[in-house]
Amino acid sequence: MTPPDTGLRAGHAHLWWAVPERFTDPTELARYRSALTDEERRKTDRFRFARDRQLCLIARVLVRTTLSRYDQVRASQWRFQANRYGRPAIETPTSSLRFNLSHTSGLVVCLVSRDREVGVDVEPRSRTGAWLDLASRFFSAPEAAALRQVNATDRPRRFLEYWTLKEAYIKARGMGLAIPLGDFWFDLPPRHPDDVRIRFAPALDDNPARWQFGVRQLGEHHLVATAVEADAGAPVTITPHEAVGPLL
Repeated sequence: MTPPDTGLRAGHAHLWWAVPERFTDPTELARYRSALTDEERRKTDRFRFARDRQLCLIARVLVRTTLSRYDQVRASQWRFQANRYGRPAIETPTSSLRFNLSHTSGLVVCLVSRDREVGVDVEPRSRTGAWLDLASRFFSAPEAAALRQVNATDRPRRFLEYWTLKEAYIKARGMGLAIPLGDFWFDLPPRHPDDVRIRFAPALDDNPARWQFGVRQLGEHHLVATAVEADAGAPVTITPHEAVGPLL
């Protein structure tokens, strides 16, 4: 077993990402399947299309191999338990690691840290939609108003920045859509994308100083947003890493 990486120190989080289509060796893929539980294999096999089965397989293996980079645990030995909102966390063995996973066509991302909650979301930049209509339905009034002020060329990216940030936050909280998307909103400075601020409606019991957010582009085609529980005045450093085969 590979010795654990000691680089995941306090004040740090690592963002691992993988392109599912780059994993093509049948022997390698069979080895990945063997690292899953029976239930995980059944869930993977339920997908009708091979590309979706591949995406699910790489996502599940990326979580396991990422965690095993930092703890002396074989990838196949991790067991997970979902909370009542459906968010998975490590059940056994006992670990201080916290993780969150997101995937979409062409990319899987896993954010990991120690002793602090994390959330991540990825979306393809090619996503299309009626941005203003969607914002009026799902965003807060300040976000919808801000989006209307963005020119039509930049509006798709700005919508996706809002969307991925909101997803990352509710995933970090571990509550998903039990948190109404209109009960919190983001201030997105146009020229300082790392200076993202969150605001809360009175009904939502949380402290903006508790969280650090960021949005980045991975490759040419995807936007990734991160939410990390942070100590006031002590920013968390997020380092991206590409996971390349073989993962096991």
